[in-house]
Amino acid sequence: MRSRRTRKLTAITVACAAASLSLPATAAALKVTWMKGFAAPGTPAKYNKVGVIKVGSPKAKNVLVLAPGTSAGAAYFVPLAQWLTSKLPGWQVWSEERRENLLEDQSVLNLAKRGKASAKTVFDYYLGYLTDKSVTHHFALIPDSTVQFAKQWGMNVAVQDLHRVIGAALKRGGNVVLGGHSLGGSVVTAYATWNFNGHPGARDLSGLVYIDGGSVPAESAADATGALTTLKQQSTPWLSFGGIAAPFAGLFNATGSLGALQDPNSRSLGQQFAALPADLKPPVPVTNLGQYGYALNVGTSPASLIAAQAHLGKGVTKSTKNGLHGWNGSGALTPIKRFATMFSGIGINNVDGTEWYFPQRLTDDTRAVGNGLANPAQAVLGVHSTLGRRLPRTLKIYAFGAALGGAGVLLDAQQLAKQSHIPNRNLTLINRHSTYAHNDPAGAFPNNVFFDHLVPFLSRIAHG
Repeated sequence: MRSRRTRKLTAITVACAAASLSLPATAAALKVTWMKGFAAPGTPAKYNKVGVIKVGSPKAKNVLVLAPGTSAGAAYFVPLAQWLTSKLPGWQVWSEERRENLLEDQSVLNLAKRGKASAKTVFDYYLGYLTDKSVTHHFALIPDSTVQFAKQWGMNVAVQDLHRVIGAALKRGGNVVLGGHSLGGSVVTAYATWNFNGHPGARDLSGLVYIDGGSVPAESAADATGALTTLKQQSTPWLSFGGIAAPFAGLFNATGSLGALQDPNSRSLGQQFAALPADLKPPVPVTNLGQYGYALNVGTSPASLIAAQAHLGKGVTKSTKNGLHGWNGSGALTPIKRFATMFSGIGINNVDGTEWYFPQRLTDDTRAVGNGLANPAQAVLGVHSTLGRRLPRTLKIYAFGAALGGAGVLLDAQQLAKQSHIPNRNLTLINRHSTYAHNDPAGAFPNNVFFDHLVPFLSRIAHG
């Protein structure tokens, strides 16, 4: 029976990954490739690394590097990357895995991805033990006192790590484009305008892609000083995502997304969990799939989680099966199993689509980037995005606004181009603020306005 169960779970893992991506189950196995990162002051050497998931033909020379947003991991972009490279065989997509993800304990998630642990086992290991003292083998929280060095993991560390990734991509001999989602858009502007020995980071890039995120007006030196003081005084180096303390937002999503794929029709483990916030729980008994959809679908997901939402369908089903309400995905922009694939990282070991530990310092530093021009806050925070008037005039820029950034994303891109006299013909500007949730640009399938403009944008770059 155990052998049959293992084979069944393995088959589910492969089938879910293939179906949600609409790609063959025989696609080459993916993994995180780690490379030497920036030697951040005070950081143990084992964390001075940066990773990427490389998707696409090994023969492709052009590379689109994608930086995830707040609390997002490299697996988030994998379905989009596989779809994109199926249309553009001359391109690889490298999805960045930031150094903080080296802190994650992916052990039991890995077992589940190989069909060797059930959804219940996964849930109990990462969350269930908190309320069920009979669970003795479980996840261990990392004491804040042991990771105080992460309070230095701000924009300088992020940009310097990304510089290593861009350098590796350039060695392929083709064009390199840098893109980012949400806060990743701020990282794109920071990198493009960063002063690398008198030259902007954009000097080595052929294009920039902003996915519902970009720079924001720079804060004052006083506000920057206040942010540093607050970070120094607080015990944790980590951001609370949507008001949920680290690492629990990551654990909720990693276990919930995997359970939605691995055991979609069983009674929701999350709904039965006393520590799951009440505003994430449906008012009726639901399946694992129903719970996952309810928590993250536009319309039922709480406003505090707008950065985690997508249009996943109509909602919890009206009818029941075995007393449980499932999920009605009719009308979805982003199919729910595709969304769960983005966040579970199913089929890929040691990675998922969330960052369990996201540095507060990186969020603080984004407020000093502005449009890449020197300002007083940068001096306080050690941000060197000062060459915003020296970007190459040949640089191509694609900006897509959705629910969170909207028209502001386009305006930021236009201002960045204007500063460096980049012609309007080099800009692709699309605003779908009223129809696309924050995560729909990466998740929508098979109809995706963001994707429909990204393909020709990259094609133009590849063909000069």
